Amino acid sequence: MRVRDGDGGGEVTAPPQHLVFAYYITGHGFGHATRALEVVRHLVAAGHDVHVVTAAPEFVFTTEITSPSLHIRKVLLDCGAVQADALTVDRLASLEKYHQTAVVPRESILRTEAEWLNSIKADLVVSDVVPVACRAAADAGIRSVCVTNFSWDFIYAEYVVAAGHHHRSIVWQIAEDYSHCEFLLRLPGYCPMPAFRDVIDVPLVVRRLHRSRSEVRKELGIADDVKLVIFNFGGQPAGWELKKEWLPDGWLCLVCGASDTQKLPPNFIKLAKDAYTPDLMAASDCMLGKIGYGTVSEALAYKLPFVFVRRDYFNEEPFLRNMLEHYQCGIEMIRRDLLTGHWKPYLQRAITLQPCYDGPINGGEVAAHILQDTAVGKKYISGKLSGARRLRDAIVLGYQLQRAPGRDVGIPDWYSLSEKEISVRPTPTSHDMNGSAESSFEDFEILHGDMQGLTDTMSFLKSLSGLVGNDLRSPEKQTRERAAASVLFDWEEEIYVARAPGRLDVMGGIADYSGSLVLQGPFCNFSLHKMPIREACHVAVQRSDPTKQKQWKHTQARQLANGGAVPVLQIVSFGSELSNRAPTFDMDLSDFMDGDKPISYDKAKEYFSRDPSQKWAAYVAGTIFVLMSELGVRFTDSMSILVSSSVPEGKGVSSSASVEVASMSAIAAAYGLNIAPRDLALLCQKVENRVVGAPCGVMDQMTSACGEANKLLAMVCQPAEVKELVSIPTHIRFWGLDSGIRHSVGGTDYGSVRVGTYMGRKMIKCAASDLLSELLPSCTSMQSGDSNPDEYEEHGVDLLKSEASMEYLCNLPPHRYEAVYAKDIPETITGDVFLEKYGDHNDAVTEVDRKRSYCVRAPTRHPIYENSRVEAFKALLTASKTDEQLSALGELMFQCHYSYNACGLGSDGTDRLVNLVQEIRHRKTLRTGGPSLFGAKITGGGSGGSVCVIGKNCLKSSEEILEIQKRYKAATGYLPIVFEGSSPGACKFGYLKIRRRSTSPSN
Repeated sequence: MRVRDGDGGGEVTAPPQHLVFAYYITGHGFGHATRALEVVRHLVAAGHDVHVVTAAPEFVFTTEITSPSLHIRKVLLDCGAVQADALTVDRLASLEKYHQTAVVPRESILRTEAEWLNSIKADLVVSDVVPVACRAAADAGIRSVCVTNFSWDFIYAEYVVAAGHHHRSIVWQIAEDYSHCEFLLRLPGYCPMPAFRDVIDVPLVVRRLHRSRSEVRKELGIADDVKLVIFNFGGQPAGWELKKEWLPDGWLCLVCGASDTQKLPPNFIKLAKDAYTPDLMAASDCMLGKIGYGTVSEALAYKLPFVFVRRDYFNEEPFLRNMLEHYQCGIEMIRRDLLTGHWKPYLQRAITLQPCYDGPINGGEVAAHILQDTAVGKKYISGKLSGARRLRDAIVLGYQLQRAPGRDVGIPDWYSLSEKEISVRPTPTSHDMNGSAESSFEDFEILHGDMQGLTDTMSFLKSLSGLVGNDLRSPEKQTRERAAASVLFDWEEEIYVARAPGRLDVMGGIADYSGSLVLQGPFCNFSLHKMPIREACHVAVQRSDPTKQKQWKHTQARQLANGGAVPVLQIVSFGSELSNRAPTFDMDLSDFMDGDKPISYDKAKEYFSRDPSQKWAAYVAGTIFVLMSELGVRFTDSMSILVSSSVPEGKGVSSSASVEVASMSAIAAAYGLNIAPRDLALLCQKVENRVVGAPCGVMDQMTSACGEANKLLAMVCQPAEVKELVSIPTHIRFWGLDSGIRHSVGGTDYGSVRVGTYMGRKMIKCAASDLLSELLPSCTSMQSGDSNPDEYEEHGVDLLKSEASMEYLCNLPPHRYEAVYAKDIPETITGDVFLEKYGDHNDAVTEVDRKRSYCVRAPTRHPIYENSRVEAFKALLTASKTDEQLSALGELMFQCHYSYNACGLGSDGTDRLVNLVQEIRHRKTLRTGGPSLFGAKITGGGSGGSVCVIGKNCLKSSEEILEIQKRYKAATGYLPIVFEGSSPGACKFGYLKIRRRSTSPSN
């Protein structure tokens, strides 16, 4: 039998029997409900019963489907992402709410849903994309299929970075739930989803049109020649006061989801809550909104130019954005311009686009056909794999798709094409740079400085050369970052270039816990040993008169609206296309001023926190603010900055410090500021602590600024003095191995360990003061009697005084800690108990959460013992060249690693790498002889990132590193990046002053 769908759009062949479908829809947003609606509509039209389990309003379904075969059951079984506002996801709140919604009542949910599914005699369970529905279906003995472009395990995986270890089980459980699903109907614009056993790709699922463009405009009373934009943010947020002057003259704006009390200007039209958006979109000339599957799919289907504003911390967005831009359908608006009403240049640019999506849009019909066949027993695909293993692959794959070049994974055609267009480049090597790069960077005259033979600097100048004369009107599609960078500089004027490397933490790490990752002052007297790595950040700066600066169109529009030329900062960040951040940033430098003084650090931090997709700019622009605040520099010129970094993010090799140091070095060169290397590092630390808001110390900035190639930086961290540069013996070699687990200095675990360390210091100081107060009366009585004065010394009054006023925990020797204080340091303590007893923990960059329990004993013990390990490590480096020397150095690194773990800063990935080194270290065979690798430790602030490995400088050790890479990939699916080699720090490099060579005919 063939059933014709009411008024349009396709046919679904009905099987002989009547079928019952249970269709679960996630509680996040309308987009899932609207796309599910299309599939449900086709199933109902084919004569089947569909029970929709949803928290979405019923009108979404009932206005389109009027049939007794549609049944709505209002139940919330997951929560999606909790939004702080229309554009920002609250990551921690999302995990907490999911825990309360789906984890706490899990057993009850599974029991209830299995009983209900059996009661309705469901033939198939469909999920978009509720995890527990798949498990409930399995419990009920019913097959299940998912329909989606993303899954919640992938979305939540990054949230765990912010929320800490205790939410990891949520992600693994979601993956296991999905693994019960028969297969996935995967929609275009998809994220990596290896938790599903098998995949079938289907076309775009979009809602059908009911009325023509002219019919809609006639009903609204809008002439065909009037420019119309639809404002679609899934609900009008409170506080967004729309103004008449925000639109170009003669334009009208349709506002979706405005509140009943919202007052709109005459050129804005309030739409009804249940207005049918597809018809209105097709009647408009462009759309202004946030990216989601519904808005993107319908913009593509109806060839509607889409001016979008990024959503923060929603990981499906980069994939949808790439698809949108690939089909020439999207323009990004900076959030600040959205909120301040600088809409005109974006809207006028949007109507010049020519969207070119020509793929099928009958995904609803195709999906319904497959679901129907599956319900009657057809097997589309077979094969079963582990959901948890596939999730690990998904996390890695997600970072690869967003960040890393050179992929060996299957990705959709549209993404492959987009990737080629954005010129993803592998890290240049010496063999391919000596020829072409030389001719390219010769386009510039080097007026000052020396490239020092650094191939990455040659490559950076080559990339600058490629921007010169770039034709924006070329039919070849360009990335936004390259298009913006090509008009950033006046090529006839001077440009200043600085370079700052990342670093590999060999020993010390959080022992200074100010060294870039956490726990500053009290940690370490002597945080050896950081090595600048080969990967580095380059920053190019040009200053210009505000009336002559080349400006982007939206910057020009803002200046005209504000009444004239003022100093403006424009920044382009290369590599943004591979991550979820905006490629450009601009601001008036007067935003940093309050009258004739700079604004406060708190206001500066708030300024950059308003739009997380542009928060990266705090690392760059923050250097300008710190120079204004600390050195009194006033910037009356405009400034253009290009940032290009090969230091990978989240790998524990200090990408942020390299950006800060390179930025401040280039700005200092451009403005003739003579800043000593140590002072520059301390100023950059202020950027990270006070402007970015990450509780790190100064070690990473010191290494990036003061380091030298093939040397370890030994430094006294009280607060920060370079003690010496220690040459790496020629028979020793260090490697960095990336675990693939993202590290974050601002992560919760890192900050809580820092708090615990400061708590421990406060407890020791208080204990010393108590002992001193008990001891002083007896000492006084002994001095007044006939006792021997030497006995007074033996009581250690002076020692207790120094410990009572102790500023740095590392000044407390391990034997003294064990003898006097260790027994009184608790394993853990809650914030409220600590504050009640001790007052404050005396750390300027962290706060004690009264409701939280903090680990104290391990974080207190770590810097005390690490300082001793570091000093022993340094002494051993100059010992005789024997295997015993390497074994002792390796043992110290292993001890440091397990001390990190005790603090709660370990990770499965870094532990696996260290265990592989240990296994190779201890295996004994006649063929291989003695070991070549001797030790390893997690680096930096821990909780993921990289490990540092020490070994002999020989071929065998390199072969063993390769073996570790292969074995790690076999176990996890991820091939670790290897960091090897070294390069000079920023101050050793200096700066380049360049200018484009004259191109006159005489030359």
